[in-house]
Amino acid sequence: MIELGKAEGDSDIVSESEAALAALSETASRMEVETLLSGEADSNDCYIEVHAGAGGTESQDWTQMMQRMYLRWAEKKGYKASVIEQTNGDEAGLKSTTIEIKGHNAYGWGKTESGVHRLVRISPFDSNARRHTSFASVGCYPVIDDTIAIDVSESDVRIDTFRASGAGGQHVNTTDSAVRITHIPTNIAVQCQNQRSQHKNRAKAMLVMRARLFEAERQRVDDERAADRKSQVGSGDRSERIRTYNFPQGRVTDHRINLNLYKLGEVMEGSLDDVLGPLVNEFQAEQLASLSE
Repeated sequence: MIELGKAEGDSDIVSESEAALAALSETASRMEVETLLSGEADSNDCYIEVHAGAGGTESQDWTQMMQRMYLRWAEKKGYKASVIEQTNGDEAGLKSTTIEIKGHNAYGWGKTESGVHRLVRISPFDSNARRHTSFASVGCYPVIDDTIAIDVSESDVRIDTFRASGAGGQHVNTTDSAVRITHIPTNIAVQCQNQRSQHKNRAKAMLVMRARLFEAERQRVDDERAADRKSQVGSGDRSERIRTYNFPQGRVTDHRINLNLYKLGEVMEGSLDDVLGPLVNEFQAEQLASLSE
């Protein structure tokens, strides 16, 4: 079509054909990456948790910004996303949030997000317009379906109820409908407050708990498998700084693969695949290397 358009001097055919080729190339590249998502739970839905780190109001605002980024990313991927828990900040932003993302390979794409995300910007909360550095911790866990056996004994958990905070309607905010479940052996705690019913919140919180326990076991196995070598990608270590978002420079840097992208605005609007694609490639290479040793 391009050759025909050039031969006939039809610039519209040329431009439309070139655009179609570019779209096809992008689709092929995405499908090539998705062929690597062959882990036990890669095709599953996922939960993404974000917790504010050091930095007070600034970090809590950063947590809310990240919540929006992941919601926009899910929308761009054609996934269904919902906020199942959020705790409001003292003055602005969020102290924590949990997002459920439903879609094919949601966990496969999101699993490399676990770690500490660093924000560098001129703080809108600083009257002197000084540069601030803030942190938020991210964890990504697969939604566990019937093909993966995760048993949680009732004797190993403590269940607390409390009054929900934030949006949700009069009933949600005036009754003890929110539920927090703590797994006593591991001290893992999850909570859910988006449903009016305490029973529904408890059921959803238990699903998140099973996901957290699965991920903890996966991490334990990976750590044992790679005890004599440092994994650069996909470690899931939430204490590790994995990415910096530098607003003054408009740059996103992923420290695990030395990736620098000068498209911060697009990334914050949910265009994460330019970061996640190279990470998935590197993650699979690391996994194959560890298995072959």
